[in-house]
Amino acid sequence: MSIIPYREFESFDEAIEHVAQNPGRYVIKPSGEAQNVKRRLFVGEEDDGQDVIRMLEAYKKAFSEEIKVFQLQRRVTGVEVAVGAFFNGKSFIYPINVNFEHKKLFPGNLGPPTGEMGTSMFWSTPNRIFNQTLLKMEPKLAEEGYVGYIDVNCIVNNNGIYPLEFTSRFGYPTISIQQEGMITPIGQFFWDLANGNDPKLKVKSGFQIGVRIVVPPFPFDDEATFESFSKNGAIVFKKPAQDEVHIEDVKQVNGQWLVAGTSGVVLIVVGLGQTMKQAQAQVYSKIKNILIPNMYYRTDIGDRWYEDGDKLHNWGYLR
Repeated sequence: MSIIPYREFESFDEAIEHVAQNPGRYVIKPSGEAQNVKRRLFVGEEDDGQDVIRMLEAYKKAFSEEIKVFQLQRRVTGVEVAVGAFFNGKSFIYPINVNFEHKKLFPGNLGPPTGEMGTSMFWSTPNRIFNQTLLKMEPKLAEEGYVGYIDVNCIVNNNGIYPLEFTSRFGYPTISIQQEGMITPIGQFFWDLANGNDPKLKVKSGFQIGVRIVVPPFPFDDEATFESFSKNGAIVFKKPAQDEVHIEDVKQVNGQWLVAGTSGVVLIVVGLGQTMKQAQAQVYSKIKNILIPNMYYRTDIGDRWYEDGDKLHNWGYLR
């Protein structure tokens, strides 16, 4: 698999010199303990790398004690897409799942990164993205006796496929959206998967979209804000709730759903359709049926598909 070129640094001065000598777009990625503070990650936008140089100079003044080691990774532009599949300990189960995560808080991919604001997806026969990434892992996964779901997120363009990260567990909210796309009962499927059988996975055609409904302080940790704005908030359905509404941090008191936990993640609402537009229309009509004080969500989940889908088809990755 192709890996995006990167270089590790322990000196900010050395990194600044590297960008000056090799102008381009870079991503600053702190390593070690500092990598857990995601707000330190910086994605450069300028072709000459001057924005990265300015940020490195700022980090040198402010965070030289905190960030001891970091990477500069070349920024590759293209389509961000993930491909995943279930593995039964010996081989992959088909069909595979192609999905598009939407991590930024606001529509238009603006604002701070979140765990996830929504995902669009479809089930597929093995395609070029799968064959050139996950399928190559099959012998190693079989050697390890791996059982479960595994997904690889990639940037792809007309030059190739560049994996970014593996997720060797269920994705959230991915698994809830996948469940709505399954015809095979998910309990039966997991039973067969866990027992090393060869489960038959029947799925729906078309597209599935999941939109996360959240309340303050999401995506931040702030218990005082949660207590003030969100704790025990009532979750009201104008008409009875459909099956495609999945709970996250929710409790039930006297038959009434209330916001629980402290994170502010409340519901995942799923829509399905033969086209992405139909899936979008369905999911957003369901959201209009829900009332939660101070709730917010992205209104553009699935919009990326219209441009990204064309590119992926033109580059031959979905064949």
